[in-house]
Amino acid sequence: MVEIRRTSNVRRRKIANHFTQQVARKEALRLKGLRHKDETVWFGLGMFGIVGWSIAIPTLVGIAFGLWIDRTWPSQYSWVLMCLIMGVLVGCINAAYWVRRVRSKIIEEDEEDDDEQPS
Repeated sequence: MVEIRRTSNVRRRKIANHFTQQVARKEALRLKGLRHKDETVWFGLGMFGIVGWSIAIPTLVGIAFGLWIDRTWPSQYSWVLMCLIMGVLVGCINAAYWVRRVRSKIIEEDEEDDDEQPS
């Protein structure tokens, strides 16, 4: 005769808790997706564009300013190169600030979502 093994109650509860946690995690992900449904691939590409422009604009302004200085007051130093470097630095700082701000906003929203969910 074949012997039938039964799973212990502790193991059964452990499996049920693990399953419940997986379902809760997937449901939270689904709800987050519903809240952010307008953030498509185009939204992400737009964000890349904003970061790119936040570097490009100060760089171009720096080049224009450097050209103006070189034409107005000629010297042995290239103000175009110095202002180009300053523009790139200002642009990178600006982009880092922008990314940090958006990232902190996303983290803040995730923390609020975690607070709303029962444990």
